[in-house]
Amino acid sequence: MGAITTISDGSLTASVDAAGAQLMSLRTDAGEYLWQGDERFWPRRAPVLFPIVGCLRDNRATSAQGEVSLQRHGIARLYDHAVVAQNPSSVTYELASSDETRAAYPFDFRLNMTYAVEGGALSQTFSVTNVGDVPLPFTLGGHPAFNVPAPGCEGEAFGDYELVFPEPWTAEVPTIDAAGLHDFSVTHELFRDSDRLRLSHDLIARLLTLVFVEVPGRSVRLVGPSGHGVEVSFDGFDFLGVWTSSPEAPFVAIEPWVGCATAYDESDVFEEKRGTITLEPGKTCEKTFSMRPF
Repeated sequence: MGAITTISDGSLTASVDAAGAQLMSLRTDAGEYLWQGDERFWPRRAPVLFPIVGCLRDNRATSAQGEVSLQRHGIARLYDHAVVAQNPSSVTYELASSDETRAAYPFDFRLNMTYAVEGGALSQTFSVTNVGDVPLPFTLGGHPAFNVPAPGCEGEAFGDYELVFPEPWTAEVPTIDAAGLHDFSVTHELFRDSDRLRLSHDLIARLLTLVFVEVPGRSVRLVGPSGHGVEVSFDGFDFLGVWTSSPEAPFVAIEPWVGCATAYDESDVFEEKRGTITLEPGKTCEKTFSMRPF
């Protein structure tokens, strides 16, 4: 764990760790909404995913700049990020490419993560700048995990909670193999013409991760019987991962992604992965999602 920075708008308080620029706490007067990590289930809380989401086939790919060699979810979560701006309600971190990062991912980049609380919601902004002289390919994503049950609702069970979407739709998710690769040719229909899905440890254990594609309205609410939970809004993120670690784990991760793990129908060329953003030299790309406890 690195240095912790706490920000607040008076009603919502968030804490962020410089190690990985990872969100560590999201709390209101009702209590703690963010999963607090537990070695028995999953020690992390909300890692930053960059420059990949999920995994590469055999953890490797080729690129215009040479071999890419990355473990699951990339490298941003592995390094300390420097605080470069801060006020009572927001903090911005920075991670710049180095000889060490280039050995795994042969591109020059600057990643700024900004966390800001306003109006009872926390926004998490990825700002990626190409500081090199060749196009920069990458994907990115969030991985916040939330306590189930929500604070103050301790009598409720995991299976009492639902994912509620803005409108009825039909959700088909790809098959995921033991290595984490996606097969979009073999899909599983989770629901048809409905706006909700009840959480199920068994369902997630069977499918490993629920990977939703093009969620309508790009938002979802995690809601329990008491009406409490958290809303995640993710305009600009075409994928949404929903995951928990084991049949007993008292949390669910709701993960907005730009891109996803390597799929069966893809080559091992890094630039050709689904959802890849390719940024020209000197350009910056920003993506923001938000979390609102209620």
